Amino acid sequence: MFRVGLTGGIACGKSLVAGFFAEKGIPVVNDDHAAHDAVAKGSEGLAAVVGEFGADVLLPDGSLDRPKLGRIVFNDDAKRRRLMAITFPFIGRLLGERFDAAERSGAPFLVYESALLFENGGYDAWRPIVVVRVEETQQIERLCARSALTRADATARIRSQMPLARKVELADFVLDNAGSPEETRRQFDAVYAKLLARASASDQA
Repeated sequence: MFRVGLTGGIACGKSLVAGFFAEKGIPVVNDDHAAHDAVAKGSEGLAAVVGEFGADVLLPDGSLDRPKLGRIVFNDDAKRRRLMAITFPFIGRLLGERFDAAERSGAPFLVYESALLFENGGYDAWRPIVVVRVEETQQIERLCARSALTRADATARIRSQMPLARKVELADFVLDNAGSPEETRRQFDAVYAKLLARASASDQA
């Protein structure tokens, strides 16, 4: 099945664009969702995280205190890498199940939405790649508003990723989400038409 990668910087609007794809009937597999589900309350993944970072990362109801864990790992590269290593097998299993379901959907192509598509390596397997971008000042403002972070914490999370300018250089298509959703949708519609044509050509090859 023809596959498309969707990425960008944190708080740039990947979810907005993913929603546009979904409205077209295109299945979107989101690795953030898989990462969230992999450490759900009572899961093996959560038990593994607690084993590494301690019960202090749990809320009173036994679910993960994500803001607290985030503060721990986003300011310490070694701990962030350790968290990724612990959760990767659980996330990978869920992603595999979701890719299988997308393959069976009958859609012309599927989209893999991943904030760390480039950082995780192997990104050429997901070409063409669509990158969603905004200026860093907008990223910080949106991230602070969305996640109730300080500007310092928001900046640390942004800087933990590959520079957005480099992602733009590596992209096949770039959507600028600095304006209104309607402006982004107009850009999306043009890119979607090209992706649909590529998917059709791929099927006929």
